[in-house]
Amino acid sequence: MPGYVYMMTNRPNGTLYCGVTNDIARRSYEHRNGEGGFTRRYGLKRLVWFECHDSIAEAIQRETSIKRWPRAWKVRLIVEGNPDWADLHEDLNN
Repeated sequence: MPGYVYMMTNRPNGTLYCGVTNDIARRSYEHRNGEGGFTRRYGLKRLVWFECHDSIAEAIQRETSIKRWPRAWKVRLIVEGNPDWADLHEDLNN
């Protein structure tokens, strides 16, 4: 079963949330609809980065590493793949 690591934000260079899931489309939808404490509190509805892993265990390990990174590294990871901080949610179903 694949696993995904992802980052949500409220605006470019805004608050960041890093999470892990086995269904990125469903989880992104949940965040957009206010499910989840931290993301609801800060209005984090924009999916700006994600990557797929072969297993959920690998995804959890990667998420744990990323959460320990300095903010600048996380921002760099987002900007490398999504320089405009576009919401990638709509691209998940296409």
